[in-house]
Amino acid sequence: MFQEHEYRENLSLMLSEVLDDIGVNERMVMRRRRHYMLKETLENIMYRLIDTFNMTQYYLGSQSEGTTTRGLDSDVDILVCSHVYNIIQDWSEWEHGKRNYLMIQDENTTPGYCFLQLLLREVPLPATYIPNEHHITDRSGRILFKNTVLHGMVPGVVEHGPSLARQGQHGLYDSDHVLALPCKSLHQSASGLLDRQGIGRWPTQDMRRYAASTGCFVVPTGSKVSVYPELEWRISTTLAERCLIFNLNITQIRCYVLLKMILKSFLNPQDEINISSFMCKTVLLHCIENTESSIWTENNLFICLTYCLLELHSCVQNDRCSHFIIRENNLMAGQFTAEKKHELLKKISDFLQNDKQKLLTIDIDDLGHRLQVKLNMVPNGAYQYLSSIEMNEHFMTSEYLNKAYVKSLNHMLVLKHLQNKNIRTMKHCIGKLITFNVNGNRLDQAAFKFLAPFLFTTFGSILASFSIGENDQVSPRALVWLSAGLNSDISSSRLKLASVLYSTGDMEKAELILRHTEQQYYSYPVVLICGCWDKPLPAVTAEYKRVCGEQSEDCIKHITSFCVRFIQEEINCVPHELQYEMFRSTQDDRIHRDQLIDYWMDWAVVDSLPFLYFLHYKIYRHLQRHQDQKQALSKLIRTIVTDVNLSHRETALNILGQCMEQENRPQHALNCYLLSLQQRARNNVAIIHICKLLSGLLASQ
Repeated sequence: MFQEHEYRENLSLMLSEVLDDIGVNERMVMRRRRHYMLKETLENIMYRLIDTFNMTQYYLGSQSEGTTTRGLDSDVDILVCSHVYNIIQDWSEWEHGKRNYLMIQDENTTPGYCFLQLLLREVPLPATYIPNEHHITDRSGRILFKNTVLHGMVPGVVEHGPSLARQGQHGLYDSDHVLALPCKSLHQSASGLLDRQGIGRWPTQDMRRYAASTGCFVVPTGSKVSVYPELEWRISTTLAERCLIFNLNITQIRCYVLLKMILKSFLNPQDEINISSFMCKTVLLHCIENTESSIWTENNLFICLTYCLLELHSCVQNDRCSHFIIRENNLMAGQFTAEKKHELLKKISDFLQNDKQKLLTIDIDDLGHRLQVKLNMVPNGAYQYLSSIEMNEHFMTSEYLNKAYVKSLNHMLVLKHLQNKNIRTMKHCIGKLITFNVNGNRLDQAAFKFLAPFLFTTFGSILASFSIGENDQVSPRALVWLSAGLNSDISSSRLKLASVLYSTGDMEKAELILRHTEQQYYSYPVVLICGCWDKPLPAVTAEYKRVCGEQSEDCIKHITSFCVRFIQEEINCVPHELQYEMFRSTQDDRIHRDQLIDYWMDWAVVDSLPFLYFLHYKIYRHLQRHQDQKQALSKLIRTIVTDVNLSHRETALNILGQCMEQENRPQHALNCYLLSLQQRARNNVAIIHICKLLSGLLASQ
């Protein structure tokens, strides 16, 4: 008996070490959480800045909780809360002018679900008319909101129950977007959480108090056993649940990760979903509540895992897994046929009887192989897998690339919002952003550091464009804003400043900035990131991975190069060769645009490195430094030919073609334009350049 206990304790410690090696440790869990909480903050600040979407997004699930691994390859769950709606439980919560709905639970609703009754916007009374096809009158004369409101609304996604799955989008994990409507108060059925405390005094009083403040949501899906599946809305306490998960210790998190690995390897083979990870999470929470907190330690991990599996077996056997917060909601109601239930019970029992051997066969993240090495069952080096340092570098590289990609997308949204706006509107936007930095929390301040340089640079460039248009000079105020935004990344904001100086004829200062930017570019392992269109994230070097693994997120501005974007309001700061890009589309071309994502085609957008060498070429030509001019042109050509990560190669070819025209090499220029058309056949100004070139040649003859 003693030997068995010692073996289990040793196995627990070895399991903990293996999970530590594959990234399930406190450092990585916290970094994952910060990554997604910052991303959440960034996007919600964007929504507040641009005043377009009256909504809030929440990043939920395994990725944001830090309860996943590389091998589990979890999706990102995004809850999209629309503030146009107001869901109430009490008439005192009714708000004038909003789309108010009253939660109804009666003998016709499944526990954990509700109907939504439409109320009037002007007075707190039930509506008596059907406003559209998304509503229906029930037998009692109530106007109820149907949960089918989402069907077919969003293009490019796959509907899975209440969620919209977006797959295959480069630069981002596959994601499930769930539309939710907000209720300010925690649902009455969840009030039991506030009064109870488990054996281990968990959840704590602070956790329960916070849970009460988060309110709840309703999600458009009915129960599988519902009589009215199109009318039911599921009550979601997802923010309270996130609070609980964020307060788990590392052994509890490792136990949850192991449960998901067992689920994927043995209980849900070939992506068949029998038992969901949410059920496993719920089982874990019940186990934590019903045990002494002292057992959840590294040397008890194997025992804790066994306890959770026994509880899961009991849930399947009794066809009941109570939602942790809303107890009457049975997550397993209508989930399994008798045949499937028998199969699952057999699989769980088989694992429990052969748990040690089964763990050794888990392929996810090489867990089984790693465990065999830790237990001295095979010699060290018998299996090849990523070391803990490599796992850390892989995750951090993925995180920083992802964060840079999101940064690029947010920059595009800012520019889309600022185009066709006056200076007062732009200043108001900047003022709101500064407010987040002054009055916000640490995440708000971190988000400010990500967004502000782009906004400052664009505002400075717009001011410069206005002043250049009036008197061919850059106002001191414009230069202040341009200087304030120089640290957006390693190149794009500096190149904008250089372009402004070039446009006013200040060639010496512009050349100095370009020379410094080029030196910086080759001092770090830089990658080019562009969110203008969907493409794979760039391949990175070992040196780039090393920097990501060792440095904080602040290093992103030193190892990332964004494309340079000019909106129409900045046109006087753009070299005339690049201005053509703002007029790339004929009316026929516009038919071949995706209006949701191709709005950038009315701007001048160019990759940083080609633009740097193009500006160098133009400046050296103006300064009559012919050898430097020739060298800059050679670098521009080499970059276009060899840099596989260019996102706007057609634009680079177009400006190269114009350089060739200025070099009196019309055949080379024509070749550049034709190559550009091969890159992008539609919405490409190369066709205009070809017409101009041929027209000029004919006129000269």
